[in-house]
Amino acid sequence: MLANIEEQLHDPVGYAVPVFLLFIVVELFAIRHSAEENLRGYAPADTRTSLLMGLIGSGLAILFRAVGLVGYAALWVYVAPWHLPEDAWWTWALLIIGIDLLWYFYHRLSHRVRVIWAAHQAHHSSEYFNYSTALRQKWNLWFENLMWLPLPLLGMPPWMVYTGFSINLIFQFFVHTEKVDKLPRPIELVFNTPSHHRVHHGSDPEYLDRNYAGILIIWDRMFGTFAEERQRPTYGLTTPVNTYNVIRLQFGEYAAIAADLRRARSWRHWGGYLFGPPGWRPAE
Repeated sequence: MLANIEEQLHDPVGYAVPVFLLFIVVELFAIRHSAEENLRGYAPADTRTSLLMGLIGSGLAILFRAVGLVGYAALWVYVAPWHLPEDAWWTWALLIIGIDLLWYFYHRLSHRVRVIWAAHQAHHSSEYFNYSTALRQKWNLWFENLMWLPLPLLGMPPWMVYTGFSINLIFQFFVHTEKVDKLPRPIELVFNTPSHHRVHHGSDPEYLDRNYAGILIIWDRMFGTFAEERQRPTYGLTTPVNTYNVIRLQFGEYAAIAADLRRARSWRHWGGYLFGPPGWRPAE
């Protein structure tokens, strides 16, 4: 049973891990031999933390995805009005575009709804921006699983959902670098690039809540969340966490939410602390 589920996950990320590690080494070497003075580069403690969070996150992702796959299969078999062909090129095209659009909205929600941000903020906790930062992943993936529900409901074969999402994640790994400057304008116009994603990781006021794209930056341009990189950002959270403890990095915001809920005076306060934007406080 477990073997069948694992086989259905079809996760290309597992095959890409050696490539990720190779690019980390290449980037580290390139930064050390670079004449650019504004690159933050790598810090040993920060890099170790990112790699540990990625390693544990990869194991937990298998569990979350296995549970999600069962739910997707049930929806696909019993609810979906039609089943799209697995071997058609246009099914794959719809899948990649659909996942990227859903990722945009999920990613935007994860920055604007505090209870979802509590999981996602771990990825933004580093004050460095390099390929190891891409591996600093959250451990709570329930909201991600929920975001892909429209795909099996529309007839997308369940195993393809995670394959498509893995392709999206692999692409996103390569935009986590300071060593690549702006790319040719046509590419910058259509695709998410290192320049665009540096903005997303910035804690500067003009960069907050911008550039949610996975693969295509056109979603941000269409929905009014795009910002151009004007200067190199200040990376990390608006309130630095000042710790390399992975438990605090992953669950510290949940503890802060619980503390706020204990002092809440009304149901409106409860709703604000849970579903308002990060930093929400009652007007009074």
